[in-house]
Amino acid sequence: MMEDPFKSVRDQVRSELDMSASINNSELMARIEEMVWRRRELMELTAAEKRRLVRRVFDSFRGLDVLQPLVDNPRITEIMINSHQDIFIEQDGEVKKLPLQFESQSRLEDIIQSIVGTVNRVVNESTPIVDARLKDGSRVNIVLPPIALKGPTMTIRKFPESPMTMEDLVRRGALTEEAAEQLRILVKGKYNIFIGGGTGSGKTTFLNALSQYIPPDERVITIEDSAELKIVTVPNLVSLETRNANTEGRGEIAIRDLIRSSLRMRPNRIVVGEVRGSEALDMLQAMNTGHDGSLSTGHANSTQDMISRLETMVLSGADLPISVVRQQISSAIDIFVHLSRLRDRSRRVTEISEVIGMSDGEVVLNPLYRFRETGESGGRVIGSLEPCGNPLQSADKLHMAGITAWPLQKMMEVTS
Repeated sequence: MMEDPFKSVRDQVRSELDMSASINNSELMARIEEMVWRRRELMELTAAEKRRLVRRVFDSFRGLDVLQPLVDNPRITEIMINSHQDIFIEQDGEVKKLPLQFESQSRLEDIIQSIVGTVNRVVNESTPIVDARLKDGSRVNIVLPPIALKGPTMTIRKFPESPMTMEDLVRRGALTEEAAEQLRILVKGKYNIFIGGGTGSGKTTFLNALSQYIPPDERVITIEDSAELKIVTVPNLVSLETRNANTEGRGEIAIRDLIRSSLRMRPNRIVVGEVRGSEALDMLQAMNTGHDGSLSTGHANSTQDMISRLETMVLSGADLPISVVRQQISSAIDIFVHLSRLRDRSRRVTEISEVIGMSDGEVVLNPLYRFRETGESGGRVIGSLEPCGNPLQSADKLHMAGITAWPLQKMMEVTS
């Protein structure tokens, strides 16, 4: 048998087929199958091995080459390419290196250019860092040399094909059914909710699940760097995505540009995938100017840290007194939800707090739920999200939304 069947068949495809012509995927797959099954030197391969060879050759032309099976595997949540010879994955919460590699660095570079080209992004030596996405919505981060010292690197964060619901998160132990019900009521009552957490804590997944509670008769505008949210319950939905500057340094459209534009699109709610910089001020002002029920996320290690980071973000784009910034935060955001990735790699809601105003120049929180760890079994953290015993202090929005059912009396008694 030939030394490398993959390269041999791929070279035959290149020589016999005009890949620039309008040959569709089905035709290409059929031609590759025909080549593989007819070649005598491949007769020693089993039928399963031939099918894998056909798929690999096809993926090298129309897919993501060696990455395609990884992208197609629902158990894999993260793919980390440190160089063309160095590929890691996260599968079932465990990170491991794979015995896979691209045939060359130039092949990896071709795949990278194909990915960024489909979403009208540019990545090169002058713009060596870019965020993009795959056709299935998976998040992609790319860093090129000279920033990446070992060669092009790419990290792919995958998301489930069907968006995870809050019920799914409850079943996985991320939060309790009671807390999920409280959040459902708060979303229906148009409370502005901000989700914080560290890298890989599940903020986007949680935001997507929380968004499913938005009433279907509302108009929602989503704003993201790379479109990832899949809000399937709201028909009147507009999804906006940022754009990088072109090679001449023109045409950039940032998050804050999209937030400002969205205010003229008659939204009932605005959902900002993540705030990282000066756009935080625009988001807070939108929440403060009649767009109640808006949602967003940010990176932080705790709720207090999230407040501090929001202050820093606002100040990075506006010369305002810190007291004014804190007043903006306290009046715009009603609820903070904090997510953590615990040492057993599970993702949990670890805090839900209400913002109740200012005291001595600081934003004051009213803790509603906190995660309490009770032990460890078989390497898994045991614990649950427990109510703190504090009533919700501001129920005006609930009353305005006509919510007076049992949850209001049972777990959200209003202090006079």
